[in-house]
Amino acid sequence: MFRILFYLVVVFLLGLGFAWLAERPGDLVVTFAGYRYEVSLMVAAVAIVAIVAAVMILWWLIRSIWTSPYTVARYFRVRRRDRGYQALSTGMIAAGAGDGGLARRMSQQAAKLISSDQEPLIHLLDAQAALLDGDRQAARDKFTAMLDDPEMRLLGLRGLYLEAERLGEREAARHYAERAVENAPQLEWAVNAALEGKTGEGDWDGALKLLDSRRATGKDARESVAGRRAVLLTAKAMDVLDADPQAARTTALEAHKLRPDFVPAAVTAARALFRQNELRKGSKVLETVWKKEPHPEVADAYIHARPGDSTQDRLARAKKLQSLKRNNVESALVVGRAALDAGEYRLARESCEAAARLGPRESVYLLMADIEEAETGDQGRVRQWLAKALRAPRDPAWVADGYVAERWAPVSPVTGKLDAFEWRMPMERLAQVVEGEEDFSPAPAIAAPKEEEEADEPAKVEAETVVIEAEPVEVEKPKEAEPADAAAEAVAKPEKPEPPAETAPVNGQKAASAKKDNPAKPPLPDDPGVDPDDKDSSTQSPFRLF
Repeated sequence: MFRILFYLVVVFLLGLGFAWLAERPGDLVVTFAGYRYEVSLMVAAVAIVAIVAAVMILWWLIRSIWTSPYTVARYFRVRRRDRGYQALSTGMIAAGAGDGGLARRMSQQAAKLISSDQEPLIHLLDAQAALLDGDRQAARDKFTAMLDDPEMRLLGLRGLYLEAERLGEREAARHYAERAVENAPQLEWAVNAALEGKTGEGDWDGALKLLDSRRATGKDARESVAGRRAVLLTAKAMDVLDADPQAARTTALEAHKLRPDFVPAAVTAARALFRQNELRKGSKVLETVWKKEPHPEVADAYIHARPGDSTQDRLARAKKLQSLKRNNVESALVVGRAALDAGEYRLARESCEAAARLGPRESVYLLMADIEEAETGDQGRVRQWLAKALRAPRDPAWVADGYVAERWAPVSPVTGKLDAFEWRMPMERLAQVVEGEEDFSPAPAIAAPKEEEEADEPAKVEAETVVIEAEPVEVEKPKEAEPADAAAEAVAKPEKPEPPAETAPVNGQKAASAKKDNPAKPPLPDDPGVDPDDKDSSTQSPFRLF
């Protein structure tokens, strides 16, 4: 566009110049070699312009002839390069689609048409084709060769990291991730892998330094970094709480400031403050968290803030927590436990019943059983509450990757992931207790002769207190106590069902049928692990660490 405007401006200026000369007539006289040449001014101007144009055209022709070999070579070179890039593009698409044969052919064709020094993507296509063909060692060699090229170094580290993770070489994978972080701290995968390595070793300072080196962009990224930093600070504070309460206090308060609703940070900060006799400040930290999210660990730290408090003092502090968050299961349970310790069974029972109405779960019925045993000692009612607890939903706990822990931990013991523990209800039990419908009415007495009634009483109590957990248990009663109730006899000694007639073994094929019905080999797991073809017979790692 600008070139067209430039030419139009030049033509316009030439037209103005010729018009100006046409309005001002004159003669041009030139004397040369004894001759006198006289022409008009307009003819002289046209001649000068024609001479200049002829010189320019002549120069263009000479220059074109002189550079024609280079122009022809460049044409064929560009055509060859276009064919190479077309093959490279087709190969990358084939690799993405999983067509290893086409990817390999296109890789070879692209390598012939384009120099690998000029286009590093050829190395990537070679590595991808090798992975699709199952040649893992060749792919690792390609990724290792990429480390020498600054432009391809991060790609090579990424490939080696994935291969190390696939083979279970955690140390090698962490090494490549740390090298990638040194070159590019913004890489999410590298930062996460390096953090897992630091946290697995308990190097909280190194993990914090590594996290600070990451350049977070965007609101979500900044919040993620702040959350993980709070987790690392909390873990560090928990480690130094016994040795250096002052450092634990500073670190935990910083974590609490980053995540005000993070329970482990608040509890650790409060305990550090309590050890420095700052009861009011530590209690305020716990009260702030309790208002947002009631938690048993917060209640336990708040009630036992002073080791020398009496049970009545602890009950008063529990009531204060309940006033901060009413109509909550945890608040009712806190008061119920404190009232049980203080001997106020009526208040404990009322609080436990309120918790059962708000959210019936296992701990509510267990607490009710403790109250019943402490107040009345009625073992029948205690067993009744325990049976309810077995069938009730489980209490929330710290869960990470299916692992249930009593206490919070900064990393998952299964995968090593940072900030993996969540406070939630665990999955259902693998094997539930087999019980019938709840029946809290008194059990019917077993009929017996009057003269043997006193002698049979221990035997009946023994038969009634049998608990069936995973498998039915056979209980032998004394010969003197013959149960008259058929249901009680069925519970004490269940009968085995008879096999159907059509499934009975015929012609001595019992062993073969049993072998078919019960195979000796267990089913294979869902994750078969590393392909046996990929395993090296030697124990030496296939990765080269730098």
